[in-house]
Amino acid sequence: MRYFLFSIAVLFITLQSAAQQPKWDSTFRPGSYALKVDQFRSYPNSRKDIIFLGNSITAGADWNELLGLPQARNRGISGDITYGVLERLDEVTAGKPAKVFVLIGINDMARSIPDSVILSNYEKIIHRIRKESPTTRIYFNTLLPVNNSFPDKNHFNKDEHIAALNAGLRKIAAREKITLIDIHDHFLDKDKKLDKQYTYDGLHLNAAGYTHWASLLKPHIAN
Repeated sequence: MRYFLFSIAVLFITLQSAAQQPKWDSTFRPGSYALKVDQFRSYPNSRKDIIFLGNSITAGADWNELLGLPQARNRGISGDITYGVLERLDEVTAGKPAKVFVLIGINDMARSIPDSVILSNYEKIIHRIRKESPTTRIYFNTLLPVNNSFPDKNHFNKDEHIAALNAGLRKIAAREKITLIDIHDHFLDKDKKLDKQYTYDGLHLNAAGYTHWASLLKPHIAN
């Protein structure tokens, strides 16, 4: 009888522990992560650098060409999440760049990381940059919309999460007194989805999409 009760207790504790485990993984890093970070660390730094930091949406542009900006530095890694950015942020701040433009979070959302955790990581990114590179000016982009009329992805049908993250980011930007570039609404079609003229798969931008994004960034590059 004692053995039976002991077994039941062990089973209960095991089940309770499993139930408390998060259903998301903060340690996930895309396959190219280590190589890209090593490459970034091998490049020279300058206080005149303007860093574009994020995931595949950032990685997909040649920022020098797109903006006519020789000091632009692409620090996008396809598939990256906010935890990955925090892990490699020292590479960004080491050079004490002039400006950092951040767009990150859509992959966190797709990997079921809670909105509250993503927003907390946004704040950590801001605080880390300010601590490690106090003269760097920080710019965050709101998350872009998606379009679920394309073949299904994990990023689709979560518009309420995108809206919640953008609302939270607006509050963080106001509280932390950083510049928020609210690009989301500029990419919407009449159905409140990512306009097909700006995307090739409902998530990533095409050439027209990058040109449109660049037009929204340029006023913040010049000042």
